[in-house]
Amino acid sequence: MRTNQPMLDGPLFPGIVRYTVPIILTSLLQLLFNAADLVVVGQFCGSLSLAAVGATGAITNLMVNFFIGLSVGAGVTVAHSLGSREDGMVFRTVHTTLPVSILSGAALTVFGVAFSRTFLRMMGTPDTVLPLSAVYMEIYFGGITFTMIYNFCAAILRAAGDTKSPLIFLSIAGVVNVILNVVFVRFFNMNVAGVALATVISQAISAVLVVQELMRRKDACKLTLSKMRIYAAPLKKMILIGMPAGIQGSLFSISNVLIQSSVNSFGDIFMSGNAAAANLEGFVYVSLNAFQQTAVNFIGQNTGARQWDRIRKTLWICLGCVTVLGLTLGSAMYAAGPTLLSIYITDSPEAMAYGMVRLGYICLPYFLCGLMDVTTGALRGLGSSFIPMLICVLGVCGLRIGWIYTIFQVPAFHTPSCLYLSYAISWAVTFLCELAAMLHVFRKMTRNE
Repeated sequence: MRTNQPMLDGPLFPGIVRYTVPIILTSLLQLLFNAADLVVVGQFCGSLSLAAVGATGAITNLMVNFFIGLSVGAGVTVAHSLGSREDGMVFRTVHTTLPVSILSGAALTVFGVAFSRTFLRMMGTPDTVLPLSAVYMEIYFGGITFTMIYNFCAAILRAAGDTKSPLIFLSIAGVVNVILNVVFVRFFNMNVAGVALATVISQAISAVLVVQELMRRKDACKLTLSKMRIYAAPLKKMILIGMPAGIQGSLFSISNVLIQSSVNSFGDIFMSGNAAAANLEGFVYVSLNAFQQTAVNFIGQNTGARQWDRIRKTLWICLGCVTVLGLTLGSAMYAAGPTLLSIYITDSPEAMAYGMVRLGYICLPYFLCGLMDVTTGALRGLGSSFIPMLICVLGVCGLRIGWIYTIFQVPAFHTPSCLYLSYAISWAVTFLCELAAMLHVFRKMTRNE
């Protein structure tokens, strides 16, 4: 068993950094799965295949995010129980989590394979791109159960303080993914089907490894396959915390689907530049989002232990970290944009120019997204999941959807710049509302002590 990062005692800042760095590296490796897909098809198959893979991102996130929310619920349930030293509840949660992840994956496979083409058409995906996008999605959803198993089990490990094991497992799977991408596309001429199959195989490897790690543990988080069943109490708590998080993620993705539909209206060359830039800025996003996961688990365990001062300090440390890191990484990504975009795009200077427009409007103010995510994670760590869901639905989804159907429809403002501007505005508004809600819930909980 690997060493767990203590969350209930010791200096907070170095503890948070040691806990978060492996999450950042793990998230970057997960993002490299998709980056490898895009780079390989861009280099060997051209910008049309690149656009086809990029067009699937928003819709796959829409369908997957609801179930990823349940994994958040599993992690918070384990964190609370560890903080309050309820080993029985930890055991029941761990043995409920794996069956739930398998059922979630099965549901996504059926739904994703059946409706991929329908959703792509609804998004206005061009006919030149749609067949390739559909093939990629159908293979991806055929193996989505492995992704669910990994995410649910990794959430348990992180709640217990182990962020290094998921990093190691994703490192192994990431190397396999890159190798298979090149083999399937370059030597077997499988195009987007090859990169989708490589992703499924690599995710299967990471799922097997994370399950084995839980089975090797010696504490309350130890998994025994013969004792798996769905226990009512942890399932209820997982749903109460995870379902609002999942709904939030899905509705958040709906706004991105609408934005992707708006992107599609500018044609396949613009789609190619947008897809490459979106993948690059994803490296900034996951680095900042790691602090949301840190806030969830540190605040979750300390909520279980009723250590209010550590909760307050954790929030402000995480907010400070994402501000500094977001400004640094966002500026660096924009400065390196032309060089990095050329890795993805080899046959269209116009697509590269479009990519730089997106990087300018989204990467530079990305720290605002990090601030929003940390406050959301802090509320979930306290056990409050409905409030951040409601705020995000109104502040992010509502504002972006309203923007698309009002301001963006005015001919003078029907431009990529106007479309991208909605991101920063929605992040800032939502962060301020989430912070006010976090402080209100925190004060209410401490008054009841």
